[in-house]
Amino acid sequence: MKVLVTGCAGFLGMHCAERLLSRGDEVVGIDNLSPYYSVALKRARLARLEARRGFRFRLLDIAAPGALKDLFCAERPEAVLHLAAQPGVRHSLVDPEPYFQTNLVGFGRLLEALRAHPVRHLVFASSSSVYGANTELPWSEAGDADRPVSLYAATKRANELMAHAYSHLFGVPMTGVRYFTVYGPWGRPDMSPMLFARAIVEERPIRVFNRGDMARDFTYVDDAVEATVRLLDRPPQEAPAHRVVNVGNHRPVALADYIAALERALGKKALLELHPMQPGDVKETYADIARLRAVAGFAPATPLEEGLAKFAAWFREYGHLA
Repeated sequence: MKVLVTGCAGFLGMHCAERLLSRGDEVVGIDNLSPYYSVALKRARLARLEARRGFRFRLLDIAAPGALKDLFCAERPEAVLHLAAQPGVRHSLVDPEPYFQTNLVGFGRLLEALRAHPVRHLVFASSSSVYGANTELPWSEAGDADRPVSLYAATKRANELMAHAYSHLFGVPMTGVRYFTVYGPWGRPDMSPMLFARAIVEERPIRVFNRGDMARDFTYVDDAVEATVRLLDRPPQEAPAHRVVNVGNHRPVALADYIAALERALGKKALLELHPMQPGDVKETYADIARLRAVAGFAPATPLEEGLAKFAAWFREYGHLA
């Protein structure tokens, strides 16, 4: 089928587009190549896609008035994988404007385009950060997600609610994917694998927040892609045709164990600099993936050691791009 992938030059966007192309789908990719982080890295990801048969790219800002409606008129996609967003929990505290524009205005413009040109399924990126102050672990989709502790998380929860309303009103099947700390080759330079790896190889201290008393449910990118594509192929059937689904590894890893695994992957010890908890952060994330198993027949299972070894191999060759 013809799939529109927004944010195709992003970390998850590139990997998902590659997977769709590999199975024979036609992919129309859009991205605004935002300078929030290395544009060289984004262009390198994009070059991988442009070398593939069945891929076409358009430089486009989803928040620009009329841009998405014109695109839908021209391309008529059958499904949409919406991964374009302004990411970053901490950055949302210091520069909120891109979060308003891309995550709220841009998502609203996408929903309006879908209202005029319905597709068989919209799958969009939400985030585990929507659970915020919810301390009832593991986090279940049926649990509290209405107490976000960062603007980024609030915009993602708003996306879920906007999608629910549009699905209810206009009948377009929609799935919001709550990703839990996706990592791997071609990852974002503002996320911990890249930040920590660069600090380790350059012999600089790693800033460890909450003095190391933290844990994360790490999801290897290939697992996240498998889950996403399976969900794309399985639109919700019952009205309102809207759902949210956790995508995580269901195995929280203590921060100290994560750093130790990265040290082994890189063959070098880390220097640690302990700091208090940062605003917007949470102590632990832990995904209940029963719904993912039921809907997609899949559960992420890549061990952290294996995933970090693959990341480290990529970092040695391509880390300079970030």
